[in-house]
Amino acid sequence: MGEPIFQDRRDAGQVLARAVAAIPYLKDAVVLALPRGGVPVGFEIARVHALPLDILAVRKLGVPGQEELAMGAVAGDGTLVLNSDVIQAFRISDDLLRTVSVREQMEIEREERAYRAGQPPLEIADRTVILVDDGLATGATMRAAVRVVQQRAKRVIIAVPVAAVSTCRELRSEVDRIICAYTPEPFEAVGQFYRDFTPTSDDEARALLIQARKNLEARPAA
Repeated sequence: MGEPIFQDRRDAGQVLARAVAAIPYLKDAVVLALPRGGVPVGFEIARVHALPLDILAVRKLGVPGQEELAMGAVAGDGTLVLNSDVIQAFRISDDLLRTVSVREQMEIEREERAYRAGQPPLEIADRTVILVDDGLATGATMRAAVRVVQQRAKRVIIAVPVAAVSTCRELRSEVDRIICAYTPEPFEAVGQFYRDFTPTSDDEARALLIQARKNLEARPAA
């Protein structure tokens, strides 16, 4: 079992922000955090580098009864990424997959309403998009996020505090750059590397998004 690396997600975000500083094209970047756990991490990156922060709602499709195990992921625009190995191993039917996908898309719609508080999504066309989460295990959720943004963004960067080595390797070819601050082995679950892995609440995620907007508004004009 791996030892904790981070105190909590905000601490992980501060560590990751230092790694992100090495990216040469931050001026036009936006940070898109995968809710909810990615929001505190993304907030710190946005704060340190004075970048806009938004969410990109993508939901893992958990195996019924073993929800932490991803059989795929779905995004708000219907983009679906499937883990065929898990689907075959657990004999997941098309009907079950459809039921879980519809349920998670409804949750995405709820998240969009709850977190943005009426604000429109950030424009990402021709900009560098930094996709952030609190860690990568199978990578299914992040892979769906990449597919959502890659047709419009100028560049797509993945930035996570901790990840499985194999997942980082697999995703590297799908984006312009990937930053995995730590790739410890053995890797069983993202939460094992945090002292405090308490789920991020809706209220916390919404408050951080509001604070990120205030941070930018408070900065003097260049």
